[in-house]
Amino acid sequence: MTSARAPKYQRIADALRSEIRNGTPPAGERMPAETDLVERFGVSLPTVRQALGVLRTEGVIESRQGIGTFVRDNRRLQRRSRNRYGRARDDKKLLTAHLRHEIISAQPEEPPQEISALLDEPTKRILVRRRRLINPDTNRPEELGASYLPGEYVFGTFLETTDVVPKALFLCIEDLSGKRYVRAEDKWQVRIASDDEVDRLELPTGTNVVHLTHVARAADDTVLEISESVWPADRVVILDEYDLNDEISARPSEV
Repeated sequence: MTSARAPKYQRIADALRSEIRNGTPPAGERMPAETDLVERFGVSLPTVRQALGVLRTEGVIESRQGIGTFVRDNRRLQRRSRNRYGRARDDKKLLTAHLRHEIISAQPEEPPQEISALLDEPTKRILVRRRRLINPDTNRPEELGASYLPGEYVFGTFLETTDVVPKALFLCIEDLSGKRYVRAEDKWQVRIASDDEVDRLELPTGTNVVHLTHVARAADDTVLEISESVWPADRVVILDEYDLNDEISARPSEV
């Protein structure tokens, strides 16, 4: 319980937090207008804004540019890496078909050093497709990504346009290259969002993001695609399921 001696903005924040926990307003819904809160609590506009700032810092609410302030939906995206390709082969849909895809650019670029180091030939010409994925219900950006594609397979094709592809990108690349994705390597890291990520994902400065680098190879071990995906760290859960075979259990000295 908040002390009666606590600052007004803190008492207002506590009252609103308690109401939100009880479902008023529910997750995903808009918060009352600041003017309504001023009238309800009998305080000044700066005091109301201080209270909302407390809840925003705690992650209870969020501001959506040009729309308003909403109760955060704390349900997280569940990403299961191992079944994504099989599912897309069956339904011929985008890997993240529940989100709206926005292709930011599709053009030849000099890949960053860490991407070049993963290529079969570091000097190989690369087409880079950069994307932003948006929740169609909330209009909130959920993911940034980039796919680095060997030019020999994709230059002069529809992948050089900013059109959203008709099915999962890897299926398009398999069609164009005549090769099949057979092996993948994933590298995960958590870091502070860059200025560009803060801007495009509409995040507060200093927000942590999860950064995935995904390398997909053909049967001959050539790289067909290197992709990067970035999510706000508080919106994603990474799930993995696998068998514990004899080869793993035979190495007890490893942690």
